[in-house]
Amino acid sequence: MDVGLTVGDSIERLEATGDGFSFVELSVGESALVPAETDERRIHEALAAIDADLCVHLPFDQVVATAIPQIDDAIVDYQSELLEWAGSLGARKAVLHATMRNPHDTDQRPVFADQLSAIDAAGADAGVEVVVENVGHQPRGVQLSVLGDIARETGTAVCFDVGHAYMEDGDDGVDRFLGEYADLVSHLHVHDARGRGDTHLPIGAGEIEYGLVTEHLDGFDGTVAVEVFTDDVPLLADSARRISAFLDGSE
Repeated sequence: MDVGLTVGDSIERLEATGDGFSFVELSVGESALVPAETDERRIHEALAAIDADLCVHLPFDQVVATAIPQIDDAIVDYQSELLEWAGSLGARKAVLHATMRNPHDTDQRPVFADQLSAIDAAGADAGVEVVVENVGHQPRGVQLSVLGDIARETGTAVCFDVGHAYMEDGDDGVDRFLGEYADLVSHLHVHDARGRGDTHLPIGAGEIEYGLVTEHLDGFDGTVAVEVFTDDVPLLADSARRISAFLDGSE
């Protein structure tokens, strides 16, 4: 198991907080780092300085599937360009939000599946593993159970965001998803949350029962990204220690 850190679109944050983590997850594309405007040499130097690998997070704003074929084709083309660029930097994994223009339109679910398969294939061509992330608590997010079924159907690896699952359906949502789809999970986003809407808190500061994660993912050998919204290095390190203890069964 490798424990890393999400750093948003900030190379400065990568440099300031990434030391001691196995990898950093950098946001790229729309509303983040734009490849054509990014100093690739600086990224390489920053990663070398902290001895960390790279993962990326694909654009937050752009949905994966719509009802318009021309738009869907353009989405795949754009994501493919980003994946090719990420692969050229040696990125290991790329996180993709599971979103649709209208996630409640059941007729569009096969379109989402086709889009996901195409983006996953583009990642494979670029040497980057695409992992699809649950965001069902958001207005355009695909619901947990639907995402699990489609990921299994398409053979796509999952980025399971524990806090997002909690915000969508509480500890029961975490338990149910991992109970049925734990074998699909290759990447984790970990943070704590509270039912009143607070998210991306240090682990232990919220309400999530992380013992459920232990129950289903004990001995997990994938990648784990601490996604706590702070630059306080001791807090980040404490969340990393806590999730490591949960996943190796020592807590």
